[in-house]
This record gives sequence, structure tokens and C-alpha cells, in this order.
Amino acid sequence: MDEATTGDGLRVDRTRGRLADEVYDTLLGQLMSLRIEPGSRVTIDALARELRVSQTPIRDALNRMEADGLVVRVPHAGYRIPPQITRERFEDMVEIRLLLEPAAARHAAERASSEQVSGLRRMLDDMAELVEGDRTVAYGAFGLRDAAFHDLVADSAGNQVVREALARLHTHVHLFRLLYDAEVTFLAMGEHEEVLGAIAARDPDAAAYAMRRHILLSRDRFRRLFDESQEADRSGQGLDGSARPTES
Repeated sequence: MDEATTGDGLRVDRTRGRLADEVYDTLLGQLMSLRIEPGSRVTIDALARELRVSQTPIRDALNRMEADGLVVRVPHAGYRIPPQITRERFEDMVEIRLLLEPAAARHAAERASSEQVSGLRRMLDDMAELVEGDRTVAYGAFGLRDAAFHDLVADSAGNQVVREALARLHTHVHLFRLLYDAEVTFLAMGEHEEVLGAIAARDPDAAAYAMRRHILLSRDRFRRLFDESQEADRSGQGLDGSARPTES
């Protein structure tokens, strides 16, 4: 099968679907690590030149990224990377999640089919495998699967309005773009296990509690990032490592 090496050194086969997957993974890693900066504009032509592939897999990958909330299509101007969320929007998102997701977990414990519980287990198993893989690619993929896990919980609850409301927020994508830190994945994994354990045990109260606890712990992790960013702004110094100031 014919293969080529992209500008990033990736070996990609020339089958359209596989090549689009390779391009998607490359762009996801660049976006999550901020190599592609928030608020910047990207074009199909420029990306095709950079990655040394045709425009077709670039277009396919960007269409997927748009569906995942990772990029925004700009009419006649390509695509734009969404800006980082503000502290105010972050707090609003947490409030909505606390209203909807514990209730969804409660209903999932009451209503989930055995197939849906198995699907949640497979998702967590996939996430565990990602944690052990390439850090740059795995971090972005983990963020998307984190979102998929929460979506599966909402789907198992049987309320499509709640599921659609949560999906429109793209909460997990925005949060994982804030902090490029493998610790987030390890902490989230244990909390997800508690949610799934309660759902599988058909314990509505425990499921609601576990989901609420997970959201609050996640809130505290990311609040520290905002606090550090504000402190750095006051001192006139940038943040080093993985912590980064947000943009309005």
C-alpha cells in the first residue's frame, strides 16, 4: 500500500479514510498542545502544504473537528480555532453540569440497558489504553473520549433533551484545551470508575453522588489553573509548563 511521510514525520497510508484519521490525530495533538493557538485561523490549503498531503483528507479531518467543537467554520475564510473559555463561562458550565449530570447518572442507574453498561465499560477500557500511549496524541483523544463517556451516561438516562443540551456545550473539549497535563487523565479515570460502578450496581443515589463529586473535583482542578493565570497576570509574568492564561 502506497505511503508517504508528512512534514511532522508521520507515516500515513494513501487510503482516504486512513489518511484522514492520521491528519485528524496530528491536528488534534497540535491543537491540544497549543501548537495551533486558540483564536487563530487555519486554512485547508495551508495545512495541506504543511502536512504534505492533498486537500481532501484535510477537509475530511476538519469536518470531523468541527463536529467535535474543535474548530469553527468561517464562511469563505477557512476555519478558526475557538478562543479559550473565560473564567465566567467556565463557572456557568459547571453550574449547568451540576444541574443536569448527577440527575442523568441517577436515571442511568435506573434505566441503562446491559448493553449500555457494557458500552460504558468499553469506553473506560479504551481511555485506559490511551493513557499508556503517545502523550501528545493520547491527551487529545482522551479528552474526546471523556466527552463520549459523559454522553453515553446521558444517553443511558433516556432523556435526549438533556443529552443534546450537554453535547452543545462541548465542555470537555474546552477544558482539556486549557490544561495540557497527563495528571488530569489519571484523576478523571478513577472518578469515572466510581460513576460506572454505581450505574452497574443499579444504585441511583451512589451514581448521582459519584457524578456530582467528579464534576466538583474537576472544577477544583481547573479553578486552580484560572487562579494561577490571574496571579501571573497581576505579577506581569507568564505561566510556564502546561498552565496557560485564557483569552476572552
